[in-house]
Amino acid sequence: MSRVIAVANQKGGVAKTTTVASVGAACVELGKRALVIDLDPQACLTFSLGLDPDALDLSIHDVLLGRVSAGMVVKQTADGVDLLPATIDLAGCETVLLTKTGREYQLRLALEDLPDYDLVLIDCPPSLGVLTINALTAAGEVLIPLQCETLSHRGVGQLLDTVHDVQRLTNRDHTVLGVLPTLFDGRTSHAREVLADVTSRYGLEVLDPPIAKSIRFAEAPAAGRSVLCTASRTRGAEGYRQLARNLLGLAAPEPDQVVDLSTPVADQAPTPTEVIA
Repeated sequence: MSRVIAVANQKGGVAKTTTVASVGAACVELGKRALVIDLDPQACLTFSLGLDPDALDLSIHDVLLGRVSAGMVVKQTADGVDLLPATIDLAGCETVLLTKTGREYQLRLALEDLPDYDLVLIDCPPSLGVLTINALTAAGEVLIPLQCETLSHRGVGQLLDTVHDVQRLTNRDHTVLGVLPTLFDGRTSHAREVLADVTSRYGLEVLDPPIAKSIRFAEAPAAGRSVLCTASRTRGAEGYRQLARNLLGLAAPEPDQVVDLSTPVADQAPTPTEVIA
């Protein structure tokens, strides 16, 4: 049975897409099978992994509406990750789903048609609508990327309210995996204070390692690849590799295979112009 994880936070720009693409690519590097699902009408994950959303005939939109099976839509990306892509058509999907019986279960039913993967990751839209509820209903766990700033902090509580509704109504076995610090700058007291407040307020586990800021994340989508391919030896890439190992229950690599993440790296310096999906 596949391990299915929704990556959700209704605040945009907290690295949901980057996390899904990077962890998926890391799983493939580790010799595992990974499926990533783009559930955002903006189709950033689809574009980031080298597909043109405007050129696709079929997408997750068609799957959710029952027009085709998920297996007919899955694409293999250059990183070796299987992808259920999105297009702008997904923007109208929520309206149609609202008229359907069992609308919260459409994604879960669609995944039953696919073979088992070691890891399935769902990139949720920055909202708490029907699409996100579909993701939470289909997934066994939710991972919450957390940019350690006040506005991102506020979104965690709102997401947890939705998670509790899902646990009560559509997926009693759903659990919160934890928060993943992203765009993290441990040199600032504000980042450390926000992270400490989230863990104490909500009792959430903090996943290691935190993902440091890097312009390399913004550059990767232009190549249609994950940061593991475009900037393989940066701290960000190594951080996502370690997260993937943790999720898959794999042992850490031998010492001579590890990049020293504590060593300053020029491309890790925070920049005010950095953009991360």
